[in-house]
Amino acid sequence: MASGSSAEMDPDVARRLFEEGATLVLMGVPQGTELGIDCKSWQVGPRFRGVKMIPPGLHFLNYCAVNQPNCGGEVGPKRGLFLTLKPKEILLANWDPKEEDLDFSASQNEEEVNKIRANLRDLDPYLGPYPYEVMRKWVSLTDHLNEEVANNLQPLSGRICAFSDVIPETQYRHTKDRADQPRNDVACQSMKEGLDRLPRMKIREGTELRFSIIPEKNYPPGATPAQITQYSMDLSYTLELVLEKNHKLNPLNLLGELQFAFVCFIIGNVYEGFEHWKRLLTILCRAESSMHTRKDLYLGLIAVLYHQLGEIPADFFVDIVSQDNFLTSTLQDFFQFASGPAVDSSLRKRAEKFKAHLTKKFRWDFDADLDDCAPVVVELPEGLAMD
Repeated sequence: MASGSSAEMDPDVARRLFEEGATLVLMGVPQGTELGIDCKSWQVGPRFRGVKMIPPGLHFLNYCAVNQPNCGGEVGPKRGLFLTLKPKEILLANWDPKEEDLDFSASQNEEEVNKIRANLRDLDPYLGPYPYEVMRKWVSLTDHLNEEVANNLQPLSGRICAFSDVIPETQYRHTKDRADQPRNDVACQSMKEGLDRLPRMKIREGTELRFSIIPEKNYPPGATPAQITQYSMDLSYTLELVLEKNHKLNPLNLLGELQFAFVCFIIGNVYEGFEHWKRLLTILCRAESSMHTRKDLYLGLIAVLYHQLGEIPADFFVDIVSQDNFLTSTLQDFFQFASGPAVDSSLRKRAEKFKAHLTKKFRWDFDADLDDCAPVVVELPEGLAMD
């Protein structure tokens, strides 16, 4: 990342960000490291010392350590963290070469931070400006995600990692313990035997994402077979349970969690984020009764999806083997439920516009047979667009 120019930025905006923007001072980051903030990333150059003119608010800092050229120059797994920056704040971190990670403990040293602030003008040529061109996109992807929600969802370790940090479930501290385990130098007779010999692993405590727990059963205890069928078709019971346990004070924070999961996947490369995003979306889109009572939640959901789906290619959700498009079938249910007479008229109209927008953008036919989940290409008249 080079020290860039803000020539293309509106002069008033540039002056305001220069005066009010926060500064990330990142010392010792090795040349070649892939580093990004929000929706933009770079390769760090030899002069890099951080990022300046950062708009106050929530941001996602992410980076990948890169081996030296004589080691092959391989890129390590991505790490990241959500930061909430205040106007004129200076956040200081030093690169830890052993952990290949940023150490923010220096920010707790007020004397050190004040020293940086006093010498900020001298440091300025080594600071790259925040990529202002992505700010509008970033805000649209995180408008329901606030500091509290992000902090509650981030791992206790403070790092979001593309690959889970796993350790064996059982630690064999003594030779005798290891001797009692199946020998790996004897040929396996079956796939199952081979898998059984592998040590059972678990995620290292404190490194797991703290997403809302989604109940395994979609129905309450004691439900009759007929009720189980009904609760499985209308997931409102499950949705209300998730809201009650995790977002009781502000149900719209569930949309913040949906955005958090999406950012973790699309920017942080965390597949678990994608899986959780799909689970939440399935519950929201198939909760027919809740659509009748939670207009604001569903108006917000349409806006969230509008911006999220603008960031991914049309064929992203299509399974290569089955050609089953998760998103088409899920949204087909949503549009069917949203067109019901008990749904608020403003939500119903907004859903119709969103459906028309997606039909034009992705050529998905949401009016096809509900049993046929494969995306269907349809021809549309010109001028059909989302307002």
